[in-house]
This record gives sequence, C-alpha cells and structure tokens, in this order.
Amino acid sequence: MNNRQLLNALLLAGISLGTAWAIRGQFGHVYGAAWAGAFIALIIVILAKRPEWYPKAILLAFASAAGWGIGGIISYGVVVGYGRGTDFGNVYYGLLMLFVIGGLFGLLGGGLFGLMLADRPSKPIKWPQLITELTAGAIIFYYFFVEEVGWLMTPPRSEAWSACFGMSFAMIWYMLRNQQYSALRVAVLAGFGAAFGFAFGNFLQTMGSAYEITFNFWNVMEYSIGFFGGIGMAYGTFTSQWEVEEKPVYRNQYLTQLIVLVLIIPFIVWEQSFSTDKLTKILQKINPDMSVSPALAFMQYGSLVLMLGYAIYCLFRFYIQPKNIPSNIDYPQVVQFFFGFLTLYATFSLLKTGAFLSTYRIEQYLYFINIVVLNVLYNKYQPSFTNRGLNLKTWTINFIFVIAFIAILTAVAVSAHNGLNGSETRF
Repeated sequence: MNNRQLLNALLLAGISLGTAWAIRGQFGHVYGAAWAGAFIALIIVILAKRPEWYPKAILLAFASAAGWGIGGIISYGVVVGYGRGTDFGNVYYGLLMLFVIGGLFGLLGGGLFGLMLADRPSKPIKWPQLITELTAGAIIFYYFFVEEVGWLMTPPRSEAWSACFGMSFAMIWYMLRNQQYSALRVAVLAGFGAAFGFAFGNFLQTMGSAYEITFNFWNVMEYSIGFFGGIGMAYGTFTSQWEVEEKPVYRNQYLTQLIVLVLIIPFIVWEQSFSTDKLTKILQKINPDMSVSPALAFMQYGSLVLMLGYAIYCLFRFYIQPKNIPSNIDYPQVVQFFFGFLTLYATFSLLKTGAFLSTYRIEQYLYFINIVVLNVLYNKYQPSFTNRGLNLKTWTINFIFVIAFIAILTAVAVSAHNGLNGSETRF
C-alpha cells in the first residue's frame, strides 16, 4: 500500500513538471524555465502534506524556479540535431550531451529546492556564501573548459553548459562540507531523472519524425525531461530525512520572492513572447484571410490583464492580508496557488500559439487535461517518508545501465531513418 501511494505520488509529480516543461517549450530560455520549475516544488509540498512546509511554499517555489531557470542559459538546439543524425557516433554523442544538459537542469533545480527545504534555525544555509561559491564555480569552470582546454559541446553556439557545470560542482561541494545529505540526494536524483528524460525525449522526437507521426514531438521531448525530472526530484524528497523544526515565516521574508514569481518572471515572459511581430506571423499562419487586429489585441492584452490580475491577488492574499504576523499559509492555499499559477501558464501558451482560434496545435489542449487529472487526484495520495541515504554503489550501477540503454536507443534511432531535417554533425 505504501509503495502504491509513493508510486502514484511520483506519477503526479512527473505529470506536474512534465506539463509545465512542455508549456515551457513556448517560452524558452531562463524565465520560461524558471516559471516551469516553480511547479514541481509546489506539487511536492502538496503531496507531502507536511504542515511545517506550507509557510515555506513560496520560498521553496522560488528556490526551485531559480535552480531550474539557471539551466535555461544552456544552448541545446544543435545537440538535439546531433540526435537526428545517421551515424552511431554523432547520435550517441548527441544523446549523451542531452543527458549532461538535462542533468545540470535537475541538479541545480533539485539542489536549491533541497537546500531551502533543509534550511532551519539549528542548521541554517549560508545563502550569501553559497551564491558566492556558485558564481565562482561558474567563472572558473567556464574559463577552464572553454577558454583553456577548449572542450566545446555545441560549436558555434554558447558553451554556457560549462558555467552550469561549475555551479553544480560548487553546490555539491557545499552540501558535502555542510553535511546536507538530504538536499544532495534530491539534487542527484532530480538530475538523474532529468538527464534520462532529455536523452529519451530526443529519441522519441527522432522516432516520431522518422515515422512521420503528425504531432509536436519537440513538445514530447520537453514533456519527457519534465516528467522524469519531476519523478526524480519527488523521489529524492520522499526518500530523504527532513527534521521537523518549525520556524515562523513572516511576510517580509518572502515578499521579494513572491514578486519575482508572480510578477517579474511572467512579465518578462510576456514581453519576450507577445510581441506584435511574433503574434502576427502566428495569426497569418492560422488564417491568412483573417483580420489580425482583434485577435492580436486579445492575445496581447488578455494575457497581460490575466497576469496582472493574478499577481495582485497573490500579493493581497500572501502579503497584504497576513499583516505583521507569521505566515498562515495552509494546505488549501498552497493548492490554490499551484493550480492558479499553472492554469495561468497554460493559458499564456494557449494565447501565444493562437490555439484558441484553431486546432492546429492539439498538444495545447492536453495541458488542460493534465491539469484536470492533477486536480482530481492530488489529494488522494500521501507518500510515507523514508531515509534511504546516499547509495553511491546503486547510483553507479544505475548510471552505467542508463548509459548502455542510451547506446541501444542510439542504435534503434540510427536504423530508423536515412536522414532527417534538422540533423547536425559534430564529428
């Protein structure tokens, strides 16, 4: 029974980040990834049903958003192209590099979430020190890998992966020095899940193209990294030990984080995604004979009004209303925040793609089906927490197995086609 509860909870976590990351396919780079990364933290808090976590929900969502968002600086378009090639070496390289890139997304997202979860009065996280070490790690590793050694993953694209690698290294070193083993477990398993999900998603995308299946398989790839990354992050959380040490959280402690989450990130996504030129091209593609102006105004200003309205509501509910008392955020409010924020993100995607006018993007409607499924099932499962520690031997065996499995996927992908549009050659 306990295993079933855990399995179902993991599936819901995977669906949550999978849905958000698929939506993120419309809103790339740092801010789209950050917005998506907030949801896995919230669903973990909802599924865990630990009252001492509810007041920290906004802080946890922000930490997760920051970690997953950092990975948004990595360029991987060319790497995806390697996976669509016709020779084993280039394709295997592409899938392995996507394994690395996905791993960096998950390591940073799961790691910062785990550290925020572990932060308590008796063993506080030294955030200024950690941020300084992350920054130093990014600079040192970027200079060493790219400028000194010349290890280029995606020439001529950005090699920002090396900066994320340096941040991940610095974060893990901090965790080991400060004995933050539970946070380390969350980071490793989130990284492992996202790493496999990205490589496997590229394989699915390649196979979909090879067999000419009419669907947005780029979206399938994005869903895959989110689904497996969400499962890994949730599994790491539910199988780690977290001390029960309640600490009052006051509204001023999360005001900045709340503003960034519900106002700054969505506004930047809106500003980058809802430009007149971009939307006009989408509308003309849907129907060249359509009068663009009414639909364009609805897409631009409708999304802006929704975003500002939701931001005002959240600021009133979580900052103005509590006055100067400890946060009284409870389970229903975390649930409302999760579903309201996720629905807003999905609505942004629906408006941005013009899918409310045409069925040419059927995956857009699947997001809302996912949200309905989550809404029906979120309260039915509560995993039991266990402490499984850091099992390096098991992790090593699983790593070797996955690398071998990716080699099998490579052989299958190479044999499935004679060349695809968008393929790239590294060697």
